Amino acid sequence: MVKTRVIETNEGIQSEVTVEMFDVFARCMRDKGWNGVDGMIASGIKGGDVLEIGPGPGYVGLELARKLHPDSLTGCEISPAMLRFARKNAADYGIAARYVQGNCMEMPFEDESFDSVISNGSLHEWENPIRAFNEIFRVLRTGGRYCITDLRRDVHPIKKTMVYYSTSPKEMRPGFLTSLNAAYTLSEMTELLRNSALCNASVTRDFFGLCIAGEK
Repeated sequence: MVKTRVIETNEGIQSEVTVEMFDVFARCMRDKGWNGVDGMIASGIKGGDVLEIGPGPGYVGLELARKLHPDSLTGCEISPAMLRFARKNAADYGIAARYVQGNCMEMPFEDESFDSVISNGSLHEWENPIRAFNEIFRVLRTGGRYCITDLRRDVHPIKKTMVYYSTSPKEMRPGFLTSLNAAYTLSEMTELLRNSALCNASVTRDFFGLCIAGEK
């Protein structure tokens, strides 16, 4: 029996102390190769003008940019504290990324501004996923690709325990559980997509999460 979804937050991580710990966590995920970048590339993300939704400290988009050398990388992030870390990390990478504060349900970009839209680990925080999916469709150019990855709530308990105890720093472990409890199952996500502009998306399970991918 899958537990009922419990909403975590729709405001992102705002505390400077929590953001600093999350930066350490995100770096660990990057170093383990657990941040979804290779899967995004395998899904068909090729570069061009890339938008990352909910970049947090920026490592997913920056690693993707390091591999694909896109024309541009833009991040849309709701948390000012996260934006500061993302800008610092982009400078450390030597990548001229642009980060703007915004909500994925009403993004501050013109129609058809991007060739690729990516997001990792942010979807479970979106207050209205259908509105966000419609926004992704709006800002994508025709033929553009999208890839959204996140946790899934119905992951096997053994995997859940394994990832919980491998989460570092350990102060992030309670947040991992609340994020997992806020995540969607494949059937829930399929229904949400069916009622959005991304109705032709493919939704697949991976080791610990969901991957939503497709083309406009």
